[in-house]
Amino acid sequence: MLRKLQSRTWRELRLLPEALVLLGLMRLAVLLVPFQRTAGFLGLTQESSNLPDVPSHQLSVAGTIGWAVRAMAARTPWESACLTQALAGMIMLQRRGIPAALYLGVAKDVADPKNMAAHAWLTCGDTMVTGESGYERFTVISTLLSRKSR
Repeated sequence: MLRKLQSRTWRELRLLPEALVLLGLMRLAVLLVPFQRTAGFLGLTQESSNLPDVPSHQLSVAGTIGWAVRAMAARTPWESACLTQALAGMIMLQRRGIPAALYLGVAKDVADPKNMAAHAWLTCGDTMVTGESGYERFTVISTLLSRKSR
C-alpha cells in the first residue's frame, strides 16, 4: 500500500482525509436521515436531462476524487457501500464546482431472483466516479443532479 501511495501526488493524497470524513458523515446520514432530506440538504434534484459538457481538467479531478473515495471506503471500520460512496463523492465534486450525476438503480438479485438489489453510482461526464462494478445490470430509477450542475 505504501508503494501505491508513494506514486500519488500531494494534491491527490490531500483528498484522502476529506473522503474519510465525508464517508463517515454520509454513512450516518444513510442510517439516520430519510434519503429525501439528505438529497435536499445536498441540493440534489431529480432530473432526467444530461449533464453539461465537463472540461477535461475537471474529469481528471473527478477521477482522482473517485480514487480517494474508493480507497478510503475499502478501509473504513464501518460499511461504506455504494450509496455512501456516491454521496461522499458528490459532495467532494460540488465543493470544487464540478457537475455530476448520482444514479439510483434496481435489479433482480442474482442470488435470489424473488428479491431486488439496489445500487448507486456517480458519474461526471463520461467518467465513472464511484459504483462502477456491475452498474450496467441495474435499471435507473432516479437521476439526481446538483442544482449547481444544471
